[in-house]
Amino acid sequence: MEKAWMVVNGASGSNSDEAVRAVCDAFGQAGRPVDKVVEVRDGIPSPADLHAAGVGMLSIFGGDGSVNAVATGLEGWGGAVLILPGGTANLLARAIHGDADAAAIAGGASRLVRQRRNCIRSSQGTALAEILAGPGATWSDVREQMRDGAVGDVAETALSAIRQSTAGPMVVLEHPAIGRPEGYSGVRLDVLAQGMEVEGYGADTVGDYLKQGFALLRRNFREGPHDDLGLHPELTCRSSEAAPIPLMIDGERREGGSTERFLLAPFALDLLAPAG
Repeated sequence: MEKAWMVVNGASGSNSDEAVRAVCDAFGQAGRPVDKVVEVRDGIPSPADLHAAGVGMLSIFGGDGSVNAVATGLEGWGGAVLILPGGTANLLARAIHGDADAAAIAGGASRLVRQRRNCIRSSQGTALAEILAGPGATWSDVREQMRDGAVGDVAETALSAIRQSTAGPMVVLEHPAIGRPEGYSGVRLDVLAQGMEVEGYGADTVGDYLKQGFALLRRNFREGPHDDLGLHPELTCRSSEAAPIPLMIDGERREGGSTERFLLAPFALDLLAPAG
């Protein structure tokens, strides 16, 4: 049997030593023991590394950012990847496995099958779960400072995010021309099999949620009122003031250009998922 490795992110709150041991135990009980645990900060294994070591299955136990970094680096690899929820939102893990926890997913590994999923390509990277475009993406800067314990900087960053979200350049959906003509503070693109699901969030929605301060770790402005803008294979957005468009790709911040094109495309990597 080919070897099984697991990549973990020790910086994630869900990846305690006890949690990693529980997942490894579950894999062992399922007859798929983990041969090696790799910490993200020590380097992400490449397809060549996995091939040389005889690895056929790689599990990723981390948040959406870690999952994205590892999986996009493995695109084209012939093995199979299992996504385990080990972060805050766990968008891709939830999309594949529902609300099951990491140990439960590992315990049922023998029943999972290889599947392919779509992704969203952009100039600033590939998203496996979602892209958020617009000033609303700056709320992730607040979240990161809260995660890092930089309490003294949180208030200043939150005020800046509120200002940008409520008064900054909006994002106009240009091709296709959909939604509000004046644009949105946040445009969310969700990866689905049949297309990109597009949602538009106004400045009032994003600003109200940002004003909740520390509640950001528990709530999300995506839960608020928004415009459902349909399913699309591609989308071109532009800044209403020709300014760089803030982006959040699978939870990680990027800075886009004044115009950004997003394209739904196949993702060339087998992911393990429930059959059917």
